[in-house]
Amino acid sequence: MTSQFQVPTTNLTAWRLKIGEDSHGQHKWVYLHDEKQREEWPQNNTEKYWLGLEVDVPELPKAKTPYEAAKNGLKFYRELQSDDGHFATEYGGPLFLIPGLVIGLHVCGRQLTPEQSKEMIRYLLNKRRKEGGWGLHTAAPPTVYGTVMNYVALRILGMGPDEGPMTEIRALIHEMGGATSIPSWGKVWLSILGVYDWDGVGSVPPELWLLPDWAPFAPWRWWIHVRNVFTPMSYLYGTRFVGPYTPLIFALRQELYVEPYESIKWSAQRTNVNPIDVYSPHHPVLDTLHGLLAYYEACPSIPCFSSALPLRKAALRRVYQIVTYEDENTGYQTIGPVSKAFNMVVRFAKEGPESDAFKAHLSRIDDFLWLSKDGLMMTGTNGSQLWDLAFMAQAAVETGLAYEDENKESVKGMLRWLDEAQMRENPKHYIAGYRHRTKGAWGFSTKEQNYTVSDCAAEGLKAAMTIQSLPYVTKTIGLDRMRDTVDTLLSMQNPSGGFASYELQRGSTKMEWLNAAEVFGNIMVDYEYPECTTSVLSALKYFSKLDPSYRPDEIENTVDRAIKWIHSVQRPDGSWYGSWGICFTYATMFALESLSIAGETCGNSERVRRACQFLVKHQMEDGGWGETYMSCVNMEYAQHEHSQVVQTAWVVLSLIYAQYDDKSVIERAVKLIMDRQRPDGRWEQEDTEGVFNKNCAIDYPGE
Repeated sequence: MTSQFQVPTTNLTAWRLKIGEDSHGQHKWVYLHDEKQREEWPQNNTEKYWLGLEVDVPELPKAKTPYEAAKNGLKFYRELQSDDGHFATEYGGPLFLIPGLVIGLHVCGRQLTPEQSKEMIRYLLNKRRKEGGWGLHTAAPPTVYGTVMNYVALRILGMGPDEGPMTEIRALIHEMGGATSIPSWGKVWLSILGVYDWDGVGSVPPELWLLPDWAPFAPWRWWIHVRNVFTPMSYLYGTRFVGPYTPLIFALRQELYVEPYESIKWSAQRTNVNPIDVYSPHHPVLDTLHGLLAYYEACPSIPCFSSALPLRKAALRRVYQIVTYEDENTGYQTIGPVSKAFNMVVRFAKEGPESDAFKAHLSRIDDFLWLSKDGLMMTGTNGSQLWDLAFMAQAAVETGLAYEDENKESVKGMLRWLDEAQMRENPKHYIAGYRHRTKGAWGFSTKEQNYTVSDCAAEGLKAAMTIQSLPYVTKTIGLDRMRDTVDTLLSMQNPSGGFASYELQRGSTKMEWLNAAEVFGNIMVDYEYPECTTSVLSALKYFSKLDPSYRPDEIENTVDRAIKWIHSVQRPDGSWYGSWGICFTYATMFALESLSIAGETCGNSERVRRACQFLVKHQMEDGGWGETYMSCVNMEYAQHEHSQVVQTAWVVLSLIYAQYDDKSVIERAVKLIMDRQRPDGRWEQEDTEGVFNKNCAIDYPGE
């Protein structure tokens, strides 16, 4: 019976977090088996906090003013600062990451440690929805993709077919029609495992990498995450790689389907995706191409078409080359956890288990694993180190808290970390790997991960300038290095005036016709965002005051064009749509910061007044604001049942930027924020704060 099942757990007091063991900013959770080791290396407050254990901090005097509340908040947050200066936090939410890693390790003949496996089982069972399964992310209702993939992960991790809730989960899978209708990424992983057939997967042709660069839909033009997933996926599809057939594989073939595995017509499953999973339906162009490519895939087995074989072999050589470029550019981390797992399997399939490349991949797995109070998760990248620190640094200085003696060492630590985290050169395979420049930039997480992100580079620059304005710090990041950052930022503006995330928009939005992922929206090219645009233009504006002699005309022109783009994407109701945070409150905060830099306020701008009216209209009775991630999904404001501290804070900043005249609106919101503060200075995480690709929520508990 499920009610008698005890969710497995380890001794949480035995876990420690290693910081920077192999690279700057790296996180690695380790389990200490020996009691003497635990005594010699006692848990610190960072470890206790994230594991949900009691933190050794004092109760603080209740704040009577906003400044005192902020002071108490920083006093608590300092307890979570690592020795190297940054703030280690979890970064989770998506539920399709763990299964890819677990399947990838399994087909490569590897497994996690017993303690990691136990904690990963605990995490998955803790995140199981009351409806019985899993969705795309922790806030979403169950889908075929989430439920099938996490059921498979639990089985590989050691759960028996009828252990605990497994029978109930399997019943839900059967109620959904079985695994045949899983979305495309799930079809690929299950095929690699050997519990789906490659004939049931829509074509993922590696030959696309043989297209000339001028081709309008060549893969180098795709959004960086999509092309970095497609590339290793196409190699595995092109070779029809399947892991070893074991008793578990044959058992899963019986468990996942409502009909006998041997009787399934796999070719009919290529476009079979359960409606409950579909966010972006296939465009007719994609289905037509899949139909035509099905004939091409049959060519190698037809004698008169055997000339197709050399083309496939050439394509596989080219794809493998691109995979190696990505691995070497990123220290075998790749851009994210999905491509990380795929690349690992590709290097294993091509070079074998004893190869240096495969071993290098194994050595970087722990970078993506984070232990929380709910168990062991796989994070959305190898962390959010730079992003969290940059805003904390700016907040500490702008509030005046950085001038307090008790905070000075903490602030110096932040600068030390920023100094080391800046990317000083372009990637090793800069041109050949189709990479945008990185010289002078900061990424979302660490320097080793080695990807420029426009807003992260901008916020990193702002943090460096802000801290180095303090009289007591040593200015370690000189103007020459800041100019490198500015050069990178200026190189990222699109013809529209807006800024995308990782690079310039390289292709037409009509490439969405080729979106085969089904569960995400707007993924095929790098779109422009109010959030990224604001971060960049604000950084350039502040830098021009620090160093007015450097490229002044270009900076002024870039800022002017960015402001015009911000104007152009304001919605009729006065808001802006957010693509990286939830949602309208998030993007409107950034947009109003942009307009304030341009001198637009409620007193002189109808645009700003409309934005403030939109925000104030959604203020809740308790004085706060709250949206759900469904705002991002449906692109219309979705009211939360409860106000959220994070979104309330975003709106307060928005109204301050706008110089909103009714101070009572702001005062009520600030009172709510102060009332939610705990006696030790912390604010508890409430609901999820982030999002990506319109349909997948992600957590930023460090915010």
